[in-house]
Amino acid sequence: MPIRPMKDSSETHLVIKTQPLKQHNPKTVQNGKISPPPPVTTPANGQTQASSPSPPSKNRSRRRNRGGRKSDQGDVCMRPSSRPRKPPPPSSQTTSSAVVVAASAGDIVAVNHQMQMGVRKNSNFAPRPGFGTLGTRCIVKANHFIADLPTKDLNQYDVTISPEVSSKSVNRAIIAELVRLYKESDLGTRLPAYDGRKSLYTAGELPFTWKEFTVKIVDEDDGIINGPKRERSYKVAIKFVARANMHHLGEFLAGKRADCPQEALQILDIVLRELSVKRFCPVGRSFFSPDIRTPQRLGEGLESWCGFYQSIRPTQMGLSLNIDMASAAFIEPLPVIEFVAQLLGKDVLSKPLSDSDRVKIKKGLRGVKVEVTHRANVRRKYRVAGLTTQPTRELMFPVDENCTMKSVIEYFQEMYGFTIQHTHLPCLQVGNQKKASYLPMEACKIVEGQRYTKRLNEKQITALLKVTCQRPRDRENDILRTVQHNAYDQDPYAKEFGMNISEKLASVEARILPAPWLKYHENGKEKDCLPQVGQWNMMNKKMINGMTVSRWACVNFSRSVQENVARGFCNELGQMCEVSGMEFNPEPVIPIYSARPDQVEKALKHVYHTAMNRTKGKELELLLAILPDNNGSLYGDLKRICETELGLISQCCLTKHVFKISKQYLANVSLKINVKMGGRNTVLLDAISCRIPLVSDIPTIIFGADVTHPENGEESSPSIAAVVASQDWPEVTKYAGLVCAQAHRQELIQDLYKTWQDPVRGTVSGGMIRDLLISFRKATGQKPLRIIFYRDGVSEGQFYQVLLYELDAIRKACASLEPNYQPPVTFIVVQKRHHTRLFANNHRDKSSTDRSGNILPGTVVDTKICHPTEFDFYLCSHAGIQGTSRPAHYHVLWDENKFTADGIQSLTNNLCYTYARCTRSVSIVPPAYYAHLAAFRARFYMEPEIMQDNGSPGKKSTKTTTVGDCGVKPLPALKENVKRVMFYC
Repeated sequence: MPIRPMKDSSETHLVIKTQPLKQHNPKTVQNGKISPPPPVTTPANGQTQASSPSPPSKNRSRRRNRGGRKSDQGDVCMRPSSRPRKPPPPSSQTTSSAVVVAASAGDIVAVNHQMQMGVRKNSNFAPRPGFGTLGTRCIVKANHFIADLPTKDLNQYDVTISPEVSSKSVNRAIIAELVRLYKESDLGTRLPAYDGRKSLYTAGELPFTWKEFTVKIVDEDDGIINGPKRERSYKVAIKFVARANMHHLGEFLAGKRADCPQEALQILDIVLRELSVKRFCPVGRSFFSPDIRTPQRLGEGLESWCGFYQSIRPTQMGLSLNIDMASAAFIEPLPVIEFVAQLLGKDVLSKPLSDSDRVKIKKGLRGVKVEVTHRANVRRKYRVAGLTTQPTRELMFPVDENCTMKSVIEYFQEMYGFTIQHTHLPCLQVGNQKKASYLPMEACKIVEGQRYTKRLNEKQITALLKVTCQRPRDRENDILRTVQHNAYDQDPYAKEFGMNISEKLASVEARILPAPWLKYHENGKEKDCLPQVGQWNMMNKKMINGMTVSRWACVNFSRSVQENVARGFCNELGQMCEVSGMEFNPEPVIPIYSARPDQVEKALKHVYHTAMNRTKGKELELLLAILPDNNGSLYGDLKRICETELGLISQCCLTKHVFKISKQYLANVSLKINVKMGGRNTVLLDAISCRIPLVSDIPTIIFGADVTHPENGEESSPSIAAVVASQDWPEVTKYAGLVCAQAHRQELIQDLYKTWQDPVRGTVSGGMIRDLLISFRKATGQKPLRIIFYRDGVSEGQFYQVLLYELDAIRKACASLEPNYQPPVTFIVVQKRHHTRLFANNHRDKSSTDRSGNILPGTVVDTKICHPTEFDFYLCSHAGIQGTSRPAHYHVLWDENKFTADGIQSLTNNLCYTYARCTRSVSIVPPAYYAHLAAFRARFYMEPEIMQDNGSPGKKSTKTTTVGDCGVKPLPALKENVKRVMFYC
């Protein structure tokens, strides 16, 4: 593939053909195709100008539903009830202007302008080419419940409450009181559904287009139990906005229209949530209650609440209500002193608090709502702002304008007759900092129903997983019980809007795809293998391309592992590598080196340079590292130093595995070492026999891409993007990976393609796609003639933006390498964060389930519960271990390679058997899995700053230096020898 400087005139730009804006034309709904490049204009300076990708938009929240309806004649375009989308920030790429979307009636609309106006056009994703037929047919049950489509048109009204209220619960209380007072009169007996913010919905019209009401409600935080409560008065203006046409939605569900009337779906979702919002504690699309199942303690003042997820979905069988079980961590409604004792894990009544204790208490209680208990008939609620630095016995405050001081102890005794017992403890600060109020801890109790949104520690995660881990039969029964308990047939809102919900799980036709044959080395007793129920082993097999490890060293960071134990472990590991088909030198370059974990950088550099001297300048091929079981930031520091500073390939092993040597463990480690050395463990027999449709016929590169975002509470850390690409053909087993940092919670991958100005070379092209295409050419001697791109981590609301931006980046990367080089692209989104679950039709039929009771690996569904017109499918490619298996959802957004349903489904399933780290098929396609691993690894490359306040191991907070408005400090570059191999495994 000739590599030359980027020329703007050689680019081909993404142009998506869409339906006309004003009339429906079935011919334009068919496959969108890449059209010829637009004319290139030449300005006065003689340089060519070309279009660039649409600017990115930040992923502030992951919305599940995809939007963008075109208005029909006579319909009013409805405003979505969710928060309006912010205009996206300007692109950080140097190329300018907008990608153009061409409407077939000659209309030209700039995407930049569309997105800033909050309009999302019909995207015309790849249509379904037909249904799959491959595999053994069976019936499975899905947690989807058929919902009838309302016959009445739905009306949307704008709600303005003054004075303005920020709390959804208060807004709901105001509207509930308004409906109670005026339903039979001014509202014309209509029972409206309300989204808690600005929108009200009715089935049929209200008797007015605009009206203002006055409503008085009781202030719930006033806390008075007996006696008159404080009332607040609000003015509520209700104004007609728009009407949603149910006929449009019906045509879409029947597959007669390609554009989904998203607002109509949104209204129906709100209608079915209305009663649950009143009964339970809503969190996103889920509802929780301590009454559904007894809460389980998670430790440190937290408990798990059981609940359920609910969402209306458009499917081939019509409207479907997707219901699944859910669990979340809530703050236990304890007396504050008891909460603090649990948080610290010690008795706080007799022992003084240390500074670190105070920091932990402050972090644990800040923002938490408490109610006072020292006043007989008043339970006023407050939000904790902080903690006093002094103990209660030393606290004084002014009681009048003359600054007469009084102690907190005296005040509570005189005012409430309340004697503070534990005066050595600090007080809670409530209110604002300028006028803070003090509350003794012993006079406060945590208010029930507060979800914990910060990061859980490892013990809490383990405890929560125990609660959520349910066998398929138990989960199915709980889902059915939830539907019965919700009693949708008795729901007044469902009745009002004419919605009936089935109480039976949907029965769906599925197929079980056959497992692929795997090829191993000819020297082994077993030269090929057919996996059984998603798994196999390395007995009597040798890696198809076992590598040689001649120069290796071991560094031991575990104080409890003696040198002879470490040596014995290394010998066992080396022997396992030999048995598995590698060549492994039994002697290390230097003796095993022991070091303290806090000296990691010094130790690694010492081993590196000592080994270099011993081998007369030849670099180490492998570093083995023995780590303590609880190693804090050691693992991340070691990987950062090895992969970005020294160029060392490393394999870490925990102390517990060194002492308890397991053959299975050693076999898995040897698999990881081989691919890190550049080898292959196994390949698909069909791949080396050139029998994979649309992969084996011409050189094909398979990409995987993912973006990982910082955890809740980290408001400045960047997001990390990773892209991997296959580097061998026809085997498609080895994947090189690249990573980059980008703006906080930015979902679009910014560095897929980029250009910059060099004072000597002029315009220079680069980016992850371009670099991986070049490395494919170097590795195989051929340029890719087909691209398959698996993209992980995209929610439905971002499909259009991600496809538009990233497909254009792929186009530009290709065009920058060679004029008119535009290999056909298939772009597939991989989703795991969904709530569809598949269950065996008969749990007692052991032939239809694996050992965990889950559906068999290879089960694929592309009917009934899938999209009415688009090319998507659910695939459970793995065998369950515990809990209920979650099938992966694959959505083909763009397909220039013209895959059949069987073609893409069997390719995806077969690839799941090529995952390098184990002898099991995995739950998502390996390139997407590898991209996730690479992105997770790259978070260790950011500059470490300080340990967590609570000193918990395994995490360092990170800092990034902001460059301008949208830039972040780049990650340190991977060393060249690291980039070429699967270092992230």
